[in-house]
Amino acid sequence: MLSNANFRTAFKATVPILFGYVSIGIPFGLMSVSTGYPWWLAPLMSLVVFSGTAQYLAIALFASGILAGTSFWTTLTTFLGIEFFVGLRHIFYSLSFIKKYEGTGKWKLPLIYTLSDETYALISDIQVPEDANKGEFYAAISLLDYSYWFIGTLVGSVAGQFIPAGYLDGVDFALTALFIVLMINQIRTSKDWVPSVVGVITACVAVALSYINVNGKPILPSQHIILVGLSLGIAAIIFVKGVFGKKTETTNTDKNSSREEK
Repeated sequence: MLSNANFRTAFKATVPILFGYVSIGIPFGLMSVSTGYPWWLAPLMSLVVFSGTAQYLAIALFASGILAGTSFWTTLTTFLGIEFFVGLRHIFYSLSFIKKYEGTGKWKLPLIYTLSDETYALISDIQVPEDANKGEFYAAISLLDYSYWFIGTLVGSVAGQFIPAGYLDGVDFALTALFIVLMINQIRTSKDWVPSVVGVITACVAVALSYINVNGKPILPSQHIILVGLSLGIAAIIFVKGVFGKKTETTNTDKNSSREEK
């Protein structure tokens, strides 16, 4: 068992995540209730899905009615495709944690399930106390973060039952705000503006295609905007990175050759 001292160390390390998850989880709970879903749905999603971006996107997608009228398989394929691209980064998180999670024993599966962006960032840098079991210490961090997100959505869902409907208008903008903050943070951290610019351009292209009619029908049906936009964005980023990456390598090679000649 993890000692009280080591648990306090884990808790202190996760306090910033506590404030972040609760402040984002409450609007998610409010948003879920404001769109007509039962209060228990948001906490249940937080327990089963545990992905803020995916959960916000799911509620917004179904509440918007963009998939209304489509067949079950079309709806399922579109939804799973969107969520796959949204969560694609976690594959790379997991690959980089293969060695870090070695020897965690019975805690390995819970650690894999509860791995999130913030948990990944924290565990990447934190030092395990000398007298602590690595699996238990990492699990304490992961499960604390998991509980913060659940508590936030639970508070928002319950509060939404007592707040008049008119006061909840605009809560769904929390999803847009979340993505904007993530984009700004990504640019500031990586100093790479290419993915963000490509994302904005491809999203605009996808939306524009849905407004262009050929023989009375739009080129791109509205229910496919998000999936097509994500696909175009990924393809464009791969192309841009491939072209400019090769140019950068060629330039660096030429510079190194010039230095060697001198």
